[in-house]
Amino acid sequence: MLSGSNILLGITGSIAAYKAADLARRLMDEGAKVRVVMTEAACRFIPPYTLEAITGDAVHVDLFKDPYSHINLSAQSDLFIIAPATANTINKLACGLADNLLSNLWLTYDGPSLIAPAMNFRMYNNRTVQANIRNFKKSGIEIVGPAKGDLACGEEGEGRMSEVSEIVEAAISVLTLHDLAGQTILITAGPTQEPIDPVRYISNRSSGKMGYALAMAARRRGAEVILISGPSSLNPPHGMKFESVETSGDMEKAVFKYLEKADTVIMSAAVSDFRADVTAKNKLDKSDINLLKLKKTTDILKKLGTKKGKRFLVGFAAESGKNVSRAAAKLKEKKLDLMVLNDISQEGAGFDTDTNIVTLINKKGDVEDYPLMKKIDVAHIILDRIKITKGK
Repeated sequence: MLSGSNILLGITGSIAAYKAADLARRLMDEGAKVRVVMTEAACRFIPPYTLEAITGDAVHVDLFKDPYSHINLSAQSDLFIIAPATANTINKLACGLADNLLSNLWLTYDGPSLIAPAMNFRMYNNRTVQANIRNFKKSGIEIVGPAKGDLACGEEGEGRMSEVSEIVEAAISVLTLHDLAGQTILITAGPTQEPIDPVRYISNRSSGKMGYALAMAARRRGAEVILISGPSSLNPPHGMKFESVETSGDMEKAVFKYLEKADTVIMSAAVSDFRADVTAKNKLDKSDINLLKLKKTTDILKKLGTKKGKRFLVGFAAESGKNVSRAAAKLKEKKLDLMVLNDISQEGAGFDTDTNIVTLINKKGDVEDYPLMKKIDVAHIILDRIKITKGK
């Protein structure tokens, strides 16, 4: 996702500096070239040699070693990340002070930037620090975190540097074209679980990976995202409204709760088709279960089709076989604008995989087949098709 980009990674004097090694590696895994600049205080927490071994490039610390490093390094960078960023550095940068290489680079750099604060919660809540962070946000600088939790000093509060995965995701978002800015996209993901008793339930094998990939891709492209998810082991993507649900009834309520805010609705969740006619309050003995009576759940997608108004509505059809005519009939019956068909019998296209094989069908009957690819790439293709169709 960061292929071909040049990232300047600034590390300051926080105990969280050790996480910068993993951050540099993860950024490189995404295809970026990473150059590192450290403050002298940062070198007390992690040796520059560690970052040099990871990036394969010299770490820059001394302002006077190369008289033009404070100009050349910034000119060669597409993104400036400071992680961790201490209170001292944040306040210094906000005031335009330049007494080390990192702060000099900040003054010469004029591209997108990202700051991940890390400090004691009292320092973070200091009015000066808070005012400077607010001003950074107003000027378009991406602020990631900090998180709340156990701090190195033994106290607990808001001040932990955000997880490396969140910082990498934010970096990808910053460098992605925000062609969906101003749009609000409602996405459903995962399975639902319909209880039989307090222990057993009816569900399916959906992992939520496709829906989460759609949410992540839409967020990266600047959309406001509302993600409604059934039970899933996945962590909610950073920077969006997230609501967890369990049953099909819960999902229906959540969808219509947020529908008014949405421009586009993508129903990628695998909602259970049936639920138990009666849910037992206590665990049933297996000898007492001779016949399980089922009742159909609400077809949320069909109900949305009658109430969508001008919203763009996307549905998913998981089929055993490439049954285009069946998927097209569902599109028409449920008043969809786009149907995403995937043949779950194909290798790499079933549940709980990181890849998918899809066929897109629109209201005109146009059919587009796509080969096996990562779900994040499938997500971008679906978003591209939505954008193109809505633009017509």
